Amino acid sequence: MVNAIQRILIGNPLPSKAKEHEKLSKIKALAIFSSDALSSVAYATEEILLVLILAGTAALNLSLPIALIIALLLVIVVSSYYQTIQAYPNGAGSYNVTRDNLGTSASLIAAAALLVDYVLTVAVSISAGVVALTSAFPELLPWKVKICLVIVLLITLANLRGVRESGSIFAVPTYLFIFVFGSLIGVGLFRLWTGQISSPPSDIAGVISENGQTLGVLLVLRAFASGCTALTGIEAISDGVPAFQKPEASNAGRTLIAMGVLLTSMFLGVTYLAHSLHIVPSHSESVVSQIGRVVFGDSWAYLLLQGATTLILILAANTSFADFPRLASFVARDGYLPRQMANLGDRLVYSNGIGILAILASILIWAFHGNPHKLIPLYAVGVFLSFTLSQAGMVYRWRRVRGPNWLFKAGINGIGAVATGIVLFVIVESKFFYGAWIVVVILPILVSMFHNIKAHYTEVALAVSATPDIQTAVFSAEKLYKVVIPVSQLNRATLGALQFARSLSKDVTAVTIDLDPAKTSALRETWMRSIPDIPLVVLDSPYRSVVSPIIEYLEETDERDPDRGLAVVVLPEVVPPRWYQNLLHNQTALLLKGVLLYKGSGVGNQRIVINVPYRPGRSE
Repeated sequence: MVNAIQRILIGNPLPSKAKEHEKLSKIKALAIFSSDALSSVAYATEEILLVLILAGTAALNLSLPIALIIALLLVIVVSSYYQTIQAYPNGAGSYNVTRDNLGTSASLIAAAALLVDYVLTVAVSISAGVVALTSAFPELLPWKVKICLVIVLLITLANLRGVRESGSIFAVPTYLFIFVFGSLIGVGLFRLWTGQISSPPSDIAGVISENGQTLGVLLVLRAFASGCTALTGIEAISDGVPAFQKPEASNAGRTLIAMGVLLTSMFLGVTYLAHSLHIVPSHSESVVSQIGRVVFGDSWAYLLLQGATTLILILAANTSFADFPRLASFVARDGYLPRQMANLGDRLVYSNGIGILAILASILIWAFHGNPHKLIPLYAVGVFLSFTLSQAGMVYRWRRVRGPNWLFKAGINGIGAVATGIVLFVIVESKFFYGAWIVVVILPILVSMFHNIKAHYTEVALAVSATPDIQTAVFSAEKLYKVVIPVSQLNRATLGALQFARSLSKDVTAVTIDLDPAKTSALRETWMRSIPDIPLVVLDSPYRSVVSPIIEYLEETDERDPDRGLAVVVLPEVVPPRWYQNLLHNQTALLLKGVLLYKGSGVGNQRIVINVPYRPGRSE
């Protein structure tokens, strides 16, 4: 029943060989990886105005100069990341770049910053999308949080169906937004320059009555920091280079440039309209909605604008669903996150990462009542920290590898690192007491958690590693049973289980699942050298399942020799010193044991399953 529901919601499993077919064209990649950045034009201008209005309407005139500075910064960052993509065609994310050039500690800081930013992206984008929806339909306001959580669930299910399928789902809304928003700017500029429209009445008193402030440097810096949310999501394409069709780096670079052109023109266009129409931010209606009412009136075009804005803000969360699991898998493969995060699910996506992202974002939406303005102060710290570390790493790389025009390339990345570093300082300083302190506190906690996870894996690996003085015991037991022992590597836990298996029977066979050809080849070589008298059978698993191939092998073994004794399955199992450390390990033995115990097979419609625990750190 559960499997049937899963197949309906997510689809049938995809074989590993279909991974290449899941790669994205530039058209679909722009929809998946640019929705976060493009969606920011729906609220970045408003965030600038919300700060400037605290000093009165005259201060709103600064919105355009601030937007121009942000646009220049955007060009610098896009240029820097274009170079990064060309230098790292197999994946140019901040974590990989920083790890290769600045070391482990800096890469873990970058990873923590990006993971936090991705969670915030989902919470902010969906909350802002629902605000756009409630601007057009105020009667939905009491249901705001519930609507947000339902949307998180729907996007989660869409992403669990696979990369290419989610790209098909999200491409239409993204290009609809580009068309409608472009029409808003084009029609708005035409009607403005021909004198057909004028500024609407505002509720300025309701906005500044509680927060009257004097315009000063700090207030301008806060407005600039708030507007820098327009740059969030730029790094997504560099993180997702492996998802592009070949040639990956070339396609990713062109997509990045297209995104940069669209983002810059749309951000400046909407800011210019807001400035020229004297739009004042309101508690009850978004700035984009106000511009839409002036340009289009209460027509179908206005409703289409609000609908497209709602969709792109919601789909901006999809950028995080594409990149958070991928980044988490990189960190997990290096041993700093639970290994389950590196596992591909049935649909060739990192299902565990998708699920964790959905849970964390839902908690944030619930805790902040779906209010994007309360979440945005937390938002840009992580992304600009990762920007700075990545670009600084690229400068170091160019100095190290040199090559043609390396000084010019290092200069571009150096300018990017300095610019984003300054912005990071401004954001932390100006928004620290408005919520940025939460991210500043969380980042070192996450980095500490990464190190603790790595230390645990290292400790367990050392404790269970095979050493030359350990030999497999050979016993003289009679050939009573067929004994099968699943293995993934040769270590102390495996050797202990093999010793126990040989005490039961001389007919012992080890089986391993070929999930990683390189690791399987290394295991086979080590096995033949160390334990040549026990056969190792390698089982194929095109759908990356561990349980199914073993079940099929056991059933085939029974069919070949039905009159022989009962087949016994011996499961090596590492038992960590502390119960909660089990969360860091794949519970393959537990899962396999459960299936074997409840699946009727073997002699007498049953099978003996024996766990052989190994406890690292205990006396031998």
